[in-house]
Amino acid sequence: MNALLAEIIAIVGPSHLLEGDDVSARRDDWMHGTPCRARAIVRPADAEQLSQVMAACHRTRQPVVPHGGLTGLVGGSVASSDELAISLERMNQIDAIDPISGTLTVQAGTPLQRVQEAAAEAGMQFALDLGARGSCTVGGNIATNAGGVRVIRYGMMREQVLGLEAVLADGTLVSSMNHMLKNNAGYDLKQLFIGSEGTLGIVTRAVLKLKPQQPATQTAMVACDTFNDLTALLQYVRQALGEQLAAFEVMWHNHYALLTEESGRHTPPLATNAAFYVLIETLGSDQEATAQRFESVIERALENGHISDAVIANATHQRDRLWAIREDIEGLLHHLNPYFAFDVSLPIPEMEHYARTLEEQVAQRWPDGRIVVFGHLGDGNLHIAVTTGHPDDAALADDKLAVEALVYLPLAAMGGSVSAEHGIGLDKRAYLHLSRTSAEISLMRTLKQALDPHALLNRHKILPVEVP
Repeated sequence: MNALLAEIIAIVGPSHLLEGDDVSARRDDWMHGTPCRARAIVRPADAEQLSQVMAACHRTRQPVVPHGGLTGLVGGSVASSDELAISLERMNQIDAIDPISGTLTVQAGTPLQRVQEAAAEAGMQFALDLGARGSCTVGGNIATNAGGVRVIRYGMMREQVLGLEAVLADGTLVSSMNHMLKNNAGYDLKQLFIGSEGTLGIVTRAVLKLKPQQPATQTAMVACDTFNDLTALLQYVRQALGEQLAAFEVMWHNHYALLTEESGRHTPPLATNAAFYVLIETLGSDQEATAQRFESVIERALENGHISDAVIANATHQRDRLWAIREDIEGLLHHLNPYFAFDVSLPIPEMEHYARTLEEQVAQRWPDGRIVVFGHLGDGNLHIAVTTGHPDDAALADDKLAVEALVYLPLAAMGGSVSAEHGIGLDKRAYLHLSRTSAEISLMRTLKQALDPHALLNRHKILPVEVP
């Protein structure tokens, strides 16, 4: 190992290989919050340096774990003491913006928010948006096929990527930096790396699609008394708002009440006696026309009984206060700690029964337990936080397994997924078979074996790997 580290220092420079306390001072990811245990952290400056580092690791059969913004929630960045962490934090530049073609070329370590800001400065927008925008990176967004709050309109990260560049396990630099909307010349190689969680290659650059800027934003929070009202509202706004509908974010009562009235973290914009609360947001090009259309739709939803109450944001700071309730994950962590976080997808008609059954099962097994449910209902994605009320670390491991069974096992019969947008990582590996067939998993193994035969890239993530 020492000889390999010396070789890596010669490639990246002595100040860009971290060891000892400089490693343990960092964490592996946001959710776990545990100190990084990697043998060392390598910080290459560009794809060429990363290629040389991986070639050296390949020769010595040294496993590595890619590190981006470390905002993951499934253990995808966890490194053991015999692994090297490869941080892309120095690869954080926007290389080019082409407003005419609608593309932005960016290095993988660049935070999502910087991409959004650069697109805005060019009179365009980058459509992906999520709460961790200030910390998460483009490479991580690609590796996990990130979703976020605008999937209902723009789709997942996969839909935002035209081309990319990646370094393979043996150091080969594969450049598939396509800038064209249409390119059917053989296999679309970028799809191998999008959503593969760094197990097939490390993304170093990408060509992203930009969209026309939509400066007219309208936001409302509304209350629904029943799940039938909620689904009727979704159908209505999809039809009435059409292509302008950008977000339909739902909070169950347990989420909304906890973060407003119960905790005092946010002033409730609506009374806390409804079953569901929805953030509805539209994006348009004409402020007056967009506002009139939006207000008319909300008024009609009140008249036809789909919603029982509503508040429309009239200024940016009011919009921010509404969204703060939905995005206050730190508040959940503070008031439910310790809790287990889940990200699942399932058919919308099944959601009410699924969430109610889970809440009843948790309460029955753990008298001090509780759950919180929220998410991107418009695209079938729920986020669930579960606490069993046990502060004792000794009980948490058993509790985690028991809660996972309650959350994941019913999804198979519904045709749901154990991961809607966060990936598999380490935490969901044992449940992958609930959402993928044996033939699919076998093909995943074939791809892994072909591209990384020595299992050096993010070893044990997604699939259990027998080390050669």
